Amino acid sequence: MKKLILAASMAAMMTLPAQAADYVIDTQGAHAFVQFKISHLGYSWLYGRFNTFSGDFSYDADKLTEAKIQLTIDTASVDSNHAERDKHLRSGDFLNVSKHPKATFVSTKIVPKAGETFDLHGNLTLNGVTKEVVIAAEKLGEGKDPWGGYRAGFAGTTTLTLKDFAINTDLGPASATVQLDLTVEGIRK
Repeated sequence: MKKLILAASMAAMMTLPAQAADYVIDTQGAHAFVQFKISHLGYSWLYGRFNTFSGDFSYDADKLTEAKIQLTIDTASVDSNHAERDKHLRSGDFLNVSKHPKATFVSTKIVPKAGETFDLHGNLTLNGVTKEVVIAAEKLGEGKDPWGGYRAGFAGTTTLTLKDFAINTDLGPASATVQLDLTVEGIRK
């Protein structure tokens, strides 16, 4: 009788649908990045990053459209490799970190594309304004790591119009948009 119950239990478990795995974004090991690029008056590129952020995602390779991600960025951690410029970026002219110390992204939908690429739709809240954005994303890989864990990695890019997020400082038409580049490597919980 015990063997029959055990066999029935095992058969039931084998027919259960696979569950998405939950991952924490590996910021501790610095295997994730939130970077940006904006034209400086149309003459050069200014590059920067946010040094402090956190997030997690739920992902099953067989059910990509059901994946979810959330990300929280400490806007005061903006770093363009120039202290005076970073002070200005934190001011009310740009990120207004005293009033809006966090930016968040919460996914709402995933649209698969060719191969390992997909469009990641979600709500970005920045400078107190929430707008839907679409991140052109791709899966970079997944598998076991050398320390006994399991990881999955993704990269994506999107372009934001500054005025859409109440950043109204006018540096000319070449500087009206900023490109965000994100790379996340998650460790399965």
